Amino acid sequence: MLDFSIRRVIGAGAMLACAFAPLTARAQSTPSPSPAPLLQPSAAPSGAPVRRALPQPFDPLFPSGGEFLGPTIGVPTAAGLRAYGWIDPGVEISTSQFSNYPLTYNDVPNQPQLDQFVLRFERQPDTTQTDHFDWGFRLSNLYGVDYRWTTMQGVFSDQLLLRNQTNGYDPVEAYGILYFPRWGEGTTLEVGRYISPPDIEAQLAPQNFLYTHSLMFDFDAYTQMGALFSTKLSNYWTIQYGVHCGDDTACWNGSQHFPTFLLIGRWVSHSNRDSILFGVDSHSFDGSNFKTYEYGTYYSQITHMVEPLIWGHDDLQQQNVTWTHVFNPEFQNELEGYYIYEHNAYVGGTINNYNVAGGGPLYLGAGGGPGAFLPGLSEAVGAVDYLAYKFSPNDFAVFRLDYLNDPRGERSGFATSYGSLTWGITHYINPKLMMRPEFRIEKAFRPGVFPWDNGTKAYQTTFGMDAIQFFGNDN
Repeated sequence: MLDFSIRRVIGAGAMLACAFAPLTARAQSTPSPSPAPLLQPSAAPSGAPVRRALPQPFDPLFPSGGEFLGPTIGVPTAAGLRAYGWIDPGVEISTSQFSNYPLTYNDVPNQPQLDQFVLRFERQPDTTQTDHFDWGFRLSNLYGVDYRWTTMQGVFSDQLLLRNQTNGYDPVEAYGILYFPRWGEGTTLEVGRYISPPDIEAQLAPQNFLYTHSLMFDFDAYTQMGALFSTKLSNYWTIQYGVHCGDDTACWNGSQHFPTFLLIGRWVSHSNRDSILFGVDSHSFDGSNFKTYEYGTYYSQITHMVEPLIWGHDDLQQQNVTWTHVFNPEFQNELEGYYIYEHNAYVGGTINNYNVAGGGPLYLGAGGGPGAFLPGLSEAVGAVDYLAYKFSPNDFAVFRLDYLNDPRGERSGFATSYGSLTWGITHYINPKLMMRPEFRIEKAFRPGVFPWDNGTKAYQTTFGMDAIQFFGNDN
């Protein structure tokens, strides 16, 4: 039974609202509904960039800003150098006492947390024009408990993979952008560390429909380091292609898998009501084997000898497909599925060496060194569906259904399939401050398997809520 009272829930919401109301930036007008998807955009002011893409398919109040998933070549962006960000505190009231894992991201139960403090510097190229080369960059600095999910091995990763800190820093995006206007109908090249392209859900809080993430999102690629091309072929077809050093691992890290290839296509219907984003997010040619290496030493309490520390990282081979359907500008559905595999892996995936020397319990689902070795093929299949409806100028509601099958426990550490149901609302107090309450239930389906609360529970129920306060020149 969920261990919280109505007064605790109301108190948590009041605390978050009061904490950030004084930080609210200048008052702005209330967001208004967008026109129907098939209407042409209104004329741009004199001298402003003209949209060189299909009209926005749905209301910009939704997390993607009214655009289909995938590249937005030909869509106007804010000009010049910008510095902006957000602060995102929240709380996840839970039936679990010690750990919400494998709930994503909010694995600390029953305590307010700083999920994300993000400071971003960027310049976006103008892709609405086709007569000259342009350039840009993005650097997104993240601090908070969510770094536990965004961490790339080799980039300040000892915070998590050696010390298992609750909070940490991660430069989650760090890349330059080159724009070639006559390569197809426009091509961008991102070089550096960027967010893995194919998912509905994203690493950074404002780009998500709900406060928590789906179970399947917990265990696929988060960020990649390499070169990512996006080419617009027409208003209806765009492709992404590139090469990287493996999912969530830096090119200089001992467990990198280079080259790993990416090829993704996006089709948009002529009615502008359907989009399918599909392809291979990561495919390597080194046998798709989990790679281990030795670095550092520790004193073993078992052998009473100094032993080498074993490190290692997944070599995920991942394929995704996402279908978005727009019923009308205020009502949409997004359905995503993936298939992931690798060979000769370990239970729980990437090795976390917290508590290797001293032993002791896991903390928030992590620590203890390598899991049990899994010879041969390990697979995982995931699916998630989002149904989102805007019911007022400042609010939209979301229902999420998701499923993950991890039959050998390579991804989650537990050999079972999972399911979860989540209901939530996003409310804009003003254009600079939003709140997202939600209710979630989740369960492991294999008898005798207990993934939650440090391996003691087969199901979990939570109520969570966060507040996102924006700052800076993000317009």
